Amino acid sequence: MPIPAVLEGRLSLPVIASPLFIVSGPELVIAQCKAGIVGSFPSLNARPAHVLDEWLTRIETELADYQAANPGAKVAPYAVNLIIHTSNNRLEEDLQICAKHKVPIVITSLRAPAIVVDAVHGWGGIVLHDVINIRHAKKAISEGVDGLILVCAGAGGHAGTLSPFALVSEVREFWDGPVALSGSIANGASIAGALAMGADLAYIGTRFIATAEANATPEYKQGLVDAAAKDIVYSSLFTGVHGNYLAPSIRAAGMDPDNLPSADKSTMNFGSGGNTSAKAWKDIWGAGQGVGSIHDVKPAAEVVAQLKREYDAAKARFAKSL
Repeated sequence: MPIPAVLEGRLSLPVIASPLFIVSGPELVIAQCKAGIVGSFPSLNARPAHVLDEWLTRIETELADYQAANPGAKVAPYAVNLIIHTSNNRLEEDLQICAKHKVPIVITSLRAPAIVVDAVHGWGGIVLHDVINIRHAKKAISEGVDGLILVCAGAGGHAGTLSPFALVSEVREFWDGPVALSGSIANGASIAGALAMGADLAYIGTRFIATAEANATPEYKQGLVDAAAKDIVYSSLFTGVHGNYLAPSIRAAGMDPDNLPSADKSTMNFGSGGNTSAKAWKDIWGAGQGVGSIHDVKPAAEVVAQLKREYDAAKARFAKSL
């Protein structure tokens, strides 16, 4: 299957690091790109809005300087996540800043992306869109996206409920373009598995929260190290859209993770806690079911190196079994 031309020859691993609300900033994105995987961040992490321009300038400058000093290194391009939702009153302003910098990859989420596709294509960028089901996938394709990100069961934060085996298989019946797969991918064997299923790229988020460069508290990072899949709770309470969260953070906020009410999707607000006083992402920590593969907190480059070793070992095992 194809990968976008902007990625050809520039990846040490077929991986996009997913944009993490609050957690992803220039430090993490730069470290990921230097290590040879796509680093990304939500535009809303740069606050106030003019800070987005500063972040993009810093990312571009540091990556260009690093590539010049290391001409043989695979330095991946970066991506910016734009939230296509009525609650995002910065969309137009952020899109203009992205246009100024000719951002190479734009990741769109939550609503159909037609509002930004033409603009991104106009400056030569590509659009990858998050989907959780076939209806969303076909809608995104009809609106001109360049690739799909399949957010399957077990992914951290806002996630779908479909098995990756089911969703990848059905999508491949009508789409032969680039596909990134998300959902419990936290080790190199899972990256190999994603490609074996028919994806072109793995989409990894939770593993990079437990890194030195991530803008997360030490307690959050250690919580990931201590957690296993059984500690992940799927709930709509905190943002109005179903997502996966760490149960200990829910208990710490004074709630019972086994008895959470639902919230109406119309109440969605990224900084709020829905019907609670706790704030999603800040107090209630997002995490995917792959947390059981996280055993330490270390620099992002070391995480990528470990993923590469595991990926190569998995490919060797597969080749030997044939």
